[in-house]
Amino acid sequence: MDPLILSLAFLAGLGARMVGLPPMVGFLAAGFGLNALGFSGGETVSEIADLGVTLLLFSIGLKLKIKSFLRPEIWAGTAIHMIVVTAVLGAASWGLAVAGFSLFGLLDFKAAMVLGFALSFSSTVFAVKILEDRAEAASLHGRTAVGILIMQDIAAVLFLTFTAAAAPSWTALVLIAALPLIRFVCLKIMDLIGHGELVVLFGLALALVLGAELFSLTGLKADLGALVLGVLVSTHAKADEVSKALLSFKDLFLVGFFLDIGLAGTPTLETLGLAALLLPAIAAKSALFFLLLTRFGLRARTALLSSLALTNYSEFGLIVAATAADMGWLGPEWLVVAALAVSLSFMAAAPLNSCAHSVCSRRAGLLGRFETKGRHPEETPIDPGHVEVVVIGMGRVGQGAYDLLRERRGDVVVGLDFNPDVVEENRAAGRRVLLGDATDPNFWLRLSDKRTETVTLTLLTLSHCANLTLAPLLRTREFDTSLAATARFKDQIPELLEAGVDAAFDLFADAGAGFAEHVEANLGLDAEPSGKRPMRPTPHHATS
Repeated sequence: MDPLILSLAFLAGLGARMVGLPPMVGFLAAGFGLNALGFSGGETVSEIADLGVTLLLFSIGLKLKIKSFLRPEIWAGTAIHMIVVTAVLGAASWGLAVAGFSLFGLLDFKAAMVLGFALSFSSTVFAVKILEDRAEAASLHGRTAVGILIMQDIAAVLFLTFTAAAAPSWTALVLIAALPLIRFVCLKIMDLIGHGELVVLFGLALALVLGAELFSLTGLKADLGALVLGVLVSTHAKADEVSKALLSFKDLFLVGFFLDIGLAGTPTLETLGLAALLLPAIAAKSALFFLLLTRFGLRARTALLSSLALTNYSEFGLIVAATAADMGWLGPEWLVVAALAVSLSFMAAAPLNSCAHSVCSRRAGLLGRFETKGRHPEETPIDPGHVEVVVIGMGRVGQGAYDLLRERRGDVVVGLDFNPDVVEENRAAGRRVLLGDATDPNFWLRLSDKRTETVTLTLLTLSHCANLTLAPLLRTREFDTSLAATARFKDQIPELLEAGVDAAFDLFADAGAGFAEHVEANLGLDAEPSGKRPMRPTPHHATS
């Protein structure tokens, strides 16, 4: 891309970040600004945009777990929501078209329904970023939101496939038949590539060559190929590593996508007004998500957090609108309207999601009226037995803490994590671990017989943001417990102490001390030549 375009994109993205908005809002604004100055994207920006979408779909495929779609709130909730929103917004657009209102007057019935379909999507990029920033992607509400998003993305890919200009050739059947063999070969190669630069190169080859290019040559949609290849290798142990290795490439190329959308047309007062007119519909979309999810047995808090993450329009909606414009169903001005609507929805959704947890706490009574008697399996009452020590967050740090405390104190230690895969892994290793979201105030109410009264020590090994959220919550529960938390950076320690933690540990400094002690013990070096053992770093206490 032109250095000027990149520079303006960076400055616009930085500006959006500084005011609490996703950088993609800045990228869209940069595209509109460049278009107003007479710049055009050209083939380079368009190609980069296509690469971004392809890598996005491949990354989604890598995280796709088929069993997650068996949950009715995912497949049924998504289908009902998409049908209702498409029908309502499509009918409303058609009604405005019949009335001759502004740009709507140019829409026929098919175009109105395609517009409703495009507006039914929620943003995968926005929601996943919000959930990852709060370390909640693996929580029940995070998994619910992501599952719905992937179902929507699959619907978008199917739309793109069936609207392709060229019909699939007979070689497409050969390719589909060869997919099991392709999967076998790819998995074997992934066993051999190690952990370096080959991971990046192989990931790009899977997405862009075996996925996009091979499917395109047989008449199938390139984006569908990237998604399928991601799904085929998603069960491999290196799938997550490949996804992380390609993350920067995906984010960089998606900048081109948002710039390309912005460069497609200059906003006018009319298109801006239409985009603003579409904005209230995201509140209706969110309310429908909330109603559907509570009907499927999710508690109001879980349903609201999922719904708020989905309260926006989508980059996939832009892709659908762009495809419809290429097919002549929508005028090019609607691409500008859709881009503005996406941008405005992000601006509205960002502050909503930043205060999502406080909204749930303040409106718990009101929200509870929407709950049903049935309960999701992950939100039923829990009886953990006698508990004196709780380790919250059962990753590698939590596992090490759990094992040492259990060795010293016996079977009074229990672990807690909101990721079902992590819980299953720990239980298979013989650890007593509960599935639940500790940052949810109602989780503690699910513990039967007030089991928390016997807890004397609680360890927090979550992300810094989650630790800061959880510490005050535990203090308000009136637990007579000592509270310790991990920190990854020194400047996080004062924040944890202020939040109510009794002791905060510098994770990496303490890991070094633990390594030294491990070496001494295993090599028989129990003391230095002077006869004195080196002192371990002491934790930072609130009283120090």
